[in-house]
Amino acid sequence: MTEIRPLPWGRRYLMCRPEHFRVDYAINPWMDVDSAVDPEHALTQWDTLVATLESAGAEVEQIAQLPGNPDMVYAMNYGLVDGDHVALTNFRYDERRAEAEAAEWWFGEAGLRTTRVGDAGVGAFEAGDAFLYGDSLLVAAGPRTDVATHAVLSRELGVRVASVPVVHPALYHLDLSFCPLDETRAIIAPAAWNAAGRRTVQALVPDPLVIDEDEAFTFCANSVVIGDVVVMPAGVPVRVARQLESWGFAVATVDVSELHKGGGSIRCMTLPLDTRLDDARLTVGALQGAAVPA
Repeated sequence: MTEIRPLPWGRRYLMCRPEHFRVDYAINPWMDVDSAVDPEHALTQWDTLVATLESAGAEVEQIAQLPGNPDMVYAMNYGLVDGDHVALTNFRYDERRAEAEAAEWWFGEAGLRTTRVGDAGVGAFEAGDAFLYGDSLLVAAGPRTDVATHAVLSRELGVRVASVPVVHPALYHLDLSFCPLDETRAIIAPAAWNAAGRRTVQALVPDPLVIDEDEAFTFCANSVVIGDVVVMPAGVPVRVARQLESWGFAVATVDVSELHKGGGSIRCMTLPLDTRLDDARLTVGALQGAAVPA
């Protein structure tokens, strides 16, 4: 068994308690306006998730949910944190854009400076589409993030960006098909990406746990890793859990099925605040001539 080399981030999160969670509209294939949400059940599941994260060693900070913004519970999408700097999401859909303004205020109160990716006028960028892994910032190009924003992220953050074209409509964010586990391992769902995306991820992840489409539809790639503990949604495939345990990870499951009705799971509800993109940092000369893979 290869020793776990823990990720240097993932122990401090921003979350939003679902005080106003419901499904009022459909902006992804999982949302059904005719499927009623049980508000109390959603709150109980969310509270259990927070307790599980804290018991695994994470710190959780909270932002208040705005009435009329039911998707605000999916905090991962507010922005990409790099130390004291946040690249703010430019949401694809109008229904979520007020969340970015609320998050920008919260970040400012927390002493973080912000960059509005949308000010560049190059399209949508949603932070659920971005992960640091190895020496690159992996960023999806697909339903929620436009490839033109990759050059903006590279320039504003000074990092190497590796593009992963997402082509599966139900796995619309990268965090539904990619879950970093440690410095050499990740859960990956290649069915979400085109051939170029599969090659990009294959080159960066030495030891992947490959899942198929059916397994990805359990939201098992939308998990959170705290050291050697993987916090996963209930219903994780047995094969996946056993592989993780054989590598030395502990698997903690939480029923968040009520929150799945909005198209997100555990990772979607947790924005890591302790990420630094130093491993992907470019020198000034390299940044000037950096190419962003298609």
